Amino acid sequence: MRIVIVGGVAAGASAAARARRLSEAAEIILLERGPDVSFANCGMPYYLGGEIADRDKLLVVKPELLAGRFRIDVRTRSEVVAIDRAQKIVQVRDLVHDRLYEIPYDKLILATGAEPLKPPIPGIDLPGVFTLRNLPDIDRIKAAIDRGPQYAVVVGAGFIGLEMVENLVRRGVATTVVELQDQVLPLLDPEMAVPIAEQLRMHGVKLRVDQSVAAIAPADGGLEIHLSSGERLSAQVVILGVGVRPESKLAVAAGLEVGPRGGVKIDAHQRTSDPDIYAAGDLVEVSCHVTGRPTQIPLAGPANRQGRIAADHIFGRESRFRGSQGTAIVRVFDLAAATTGLSEKTLRRAGVPFAKSYVHPNQHAGYFPGATPMTIKLLFAPSDGKLLGAQVVGNEGVDNRINVLAVALQAGMTVFDLEEVELAYAPQFGSAKDAINMAGFVAANVLRGDCPQVYPEDLHASSPGDPLGPFLVDVRTPAEFAAGAIPGFVNIPLDDLRARIEEIPTARKVVVTCQAGQRGYYATLILKHAGRDAANLAGGYILYKRVHRQPC
Repeated sequence: MRIVIVGGVAAGASAAARARRLSEAAEIILLERGPDVSFANCGMPYYLGGEIADRDKLLVVKPELLAGRFRIDVRTRSEVVAIDRAQKIVQVRDLVHDRLYEIPYDKLILATGAEPLKPPIPGIDLPGVFTLRNLPDIDRIKAAIDRGPQYAVVVGAGFIGLEMVENLVRRGVATTVVELQDQVLPLLDPEMAVPIAEQLRMHGVKLRVDQSVAAIAPADGGLEIHLSSGERLSAQVVILGVGVRPESKLAVAAGLEVGPRGGVKIDAHQRTSDPDIYAAGDLVEVSCHVTGRPTQIPLAGPANRQGRIAADHIFGRESRFRGSQGTAIVRVFDLAAATTGLSEKTLRRAGVPFAKSYVHPNQHAGYFPGATPMTIKLLFAPSDGKLLGAQVVGNEGVDNRINVLAVALQAGMTVFDLEEVELAYAPQFGSAKDAINMAGFVAANVLRGDCPQVYPEDLHASSPGDPLGPFLVDVRTPAEFAAGAIPGFVNIPLDDLRARIEEIPTARKVVVTCQAGQRGYYATLILKHAGRDAANLAGGYILYKRVHRQPC
C-alpha cells in the first residue's frame, strides 16, 4: 500500500509516524511545501522574545529522523498542485528544481493546515507587514525586530496576537493592539477578558478595541496605520493576527465536500467525501463536542489526534474522533487565561439553555506563602448541571484547573460531580476544598436553589411591580466599602448583620454583595432564614467591576 500525505507539522507528521508503527510494508511519502516538515509553531512567539534561544529547538522532528527511524520518504519544498481522484494520482511541483511530476496513491491524507487571514485593505502587502505561519515567517519578523524598531502594531487580540505582543514588549518595542471586537481575547466572555486587558495596560501596551485597520501607508521612518476611528498610528512593524482559514483550495479543486467556512467535511474516521482520501488538522471541519454541530477549531492537540486516527482507519482500526471542545490556554505577562467548551456568548448565539456561576478562589491554600486568586466561570445545563463550558483566569494554577474541567466536560460530568471530585492536596498546590470543588459547590447551590443569584449585568434592570427596586446590602467591612462600592448599596458588615436584621425590609427583594461572593452567600442564607427574599450578587464586587468595565 502506498500512502501519500500532503503537509507535515502536527497532523501530517503524526499520521506518517502512526502509519509506520502500524505497518512495515506500507510505502509512506510525506510531501511538505515548506522547508521544515514538523516544527513547533506554538513556540515561535517565544523564539522572537528570546525565551527560546535556540531556533533548532522549534524543529520537533527533522526529515532525517523520519527517514531514518520510520523509513518515511520525506520530500520538503514539494507542493501538491492537483489531485486526480479518478486516476488516484497527485501532481507535485518540486520547488527547488521547478519541475512537475506525478505520484500514484492508494490512500491520500490531506494535512495542508490553515493560512493566516489577510484582510483586503490598502497597504496590506507593504514591507514591514507580516503574518505568522511557519519558521521562515518568524525569521523575517525576528530580523525586523533585531533592527531595533521603536513601535509595532499587532492587528488582532486573539491568542497568537497577544503572545506576539508579550514578546514584542519583552524585546523593548512599544506595542499597540488593534482589535475589531470590543474586547481582547474574543474567545472568552467579556468579563473574563478584563483582567487580561488590565495586564496589557500595566505593561505599557496600548489597546484599540472595537476598531479595525482601514489602510496601511508608507511613511517617513516606517508605516502609518489608519484606523476605522480616524486615528493614525506610526510603526515600523505590523503583525497580522486576525485569524486563520482552512487551506482547502486543493481539496475544493478536487471536488471534495467542504463546509460554509471552507473546512473539509469528514466523518468520525477522518474520511472525506472520497473514501480513499482522508483529511486532518486545521484543514477540516470538526464536530463541536458540546453541541454536535460543525465548526472550525484550529488547535494542535486535536490535529495530532486526527492524524493518528486517519492512519488507524487506513489500517482497519475503528478509531473515531470525538469532536473538539476548544480547550486552549494563553499566557499574557503575569496572567494566564484558559477556556474549554462553549462560552456564554456562543451558547446564546446557538440558542442553548444554560446557567452560570463564578468563584474567585486562591490557587493554593491561603495560609501558604504566594497565594493568588483566580476566577473560574462555569457554564452548565440548567436541567441537570452537565458542564457546557468553563473559563479560568489567574496568575498560577490556571492550567491545572482548566485541564480538570476539560476532562470533566468530555466525560459528561455535572457540577454535582465537581463537588465530589477528589484532587491532590498539599498547601503549596491547592486547598482541601480545591478551586474545582468550590466552583462545583457554587454552581450546585444555584441549581438546588440554596442561594439565588443576581448577575451584575441584571442588577440595575427595572422590575415591573417593584418601583423601588431591590434593597442593596454590601456586607464587606467599612474599610473595604470606603475603598470602593457599587452605587446604591448600604454597608452592613456580615458580622453585624444578625444584630441589624431589622434594617432589612421584609417587603422588598434584597440583593447582597461582598468582595468575591462568599460572604454574600453567608449573608443570603442568614437573610433567607430571617424571612427575607434575598439573593447574592454573583461574583461580588470583583465581577461587578469587570462586567461594567471598571478598573480593578
